[in-house]
Amino acid sequence: MFSAVIQYEGTLYRPPSEADSLILQATIGCSYNRCTFCAMYREKRFRVRPMEELVQEIAWARQHLGDVRKVFLADGDALVAKTRFLSELLGHLGEAFPDLRRVSAYASPQSIEIRTDAELRQLREEGLTQLYLGVESGDDQVLTWLDKGVDAEDMIRLGRKASAAGMKLSTMILLGAGNRERSLEHARESARVINGIQPRFVSTLVMTPVEGTPLMDSANAGEVDELTPIELARELREFIEHLNLESSIFRSNHASNTLALKGVFPKDREALLEVLDEVLEHPDRAPFIPNWLRAL
Repeated sequence: MFSAVIQYEGTLYRPPSEADSLILQATIGCSYNRCTFCAMYREKRFRVRPMEELVQEIAWARQHLGDVRKVFLADGDALVAKTRFLSELLGHLGEAFPDLRRVSAYASPQSIEIRTDAELRQLREEGLTQLYLGVESGDDQVLTWLDKGVDAEDMIRLGRKASAAGMKLSTMILLGAGNRERSLEHARESARVINGIQPRFVSTLVMTPVEGTPLMDSANAGEVDELTPIELARELREFIEHLNLESSIFRSNHASNTLALKGVFPKDREALLEVLDEVLEHPDRAPFIPNWLRAL
């Protein structure tokens, strides 16, 4: 018999900003699950969980956690579930937690693509307020190598589609994804795509080969460059220099980063560039995060 205690299958992943959220595993795994760099859901078979189980878990959370304010819908792209399923789930969450301020989820480009504009607006009105979109790169060559399944123009279009529905977008860029050969092109084109989307949040991660991925196979074959902290700082500077954002929060606080920076665009753009210029000019004094403290 199913226990009402919240259940998690396999390793659970969530964005850093969801540290104090209730994590509800609405779907298991990732429906796309082809990105060459990602090992998070490869051991899971994608499926949508039964609503009965989720309702019981929500009731348990209400009883034991009180008035939850934030909920993150795991796993990899809960947005791909049918609209009526998500609508019912959001209804149960709203009933259980009257002061709920935010429900968020990872969203693949493919899951945004299959939702109509009306469906996205409906889900936003019913409480799904924020999506995390892994842009990874704005360079089409890099996107092909990463097997994202979309090109840069698709990414802009889909990001705008979610924003037009009223969703707050949190976007991620993978530093180092272009290897040394395309490092600066990757940075500039990524900035172009982010400028086209104008997301509320922008963050950077560092591409890191992990076991069980095609990226690791490529790394073992000598086809992946491990950029040095200085090279990553130079790429990050190129990215920030080309950003033209109207109102976005920037973070490089993911554990994979070699530099922890934060700011608000456009206000802090020049200050961030000054920090990176200082790092590049005086790398011996740079506050690089040691490898033993970093993780994917």
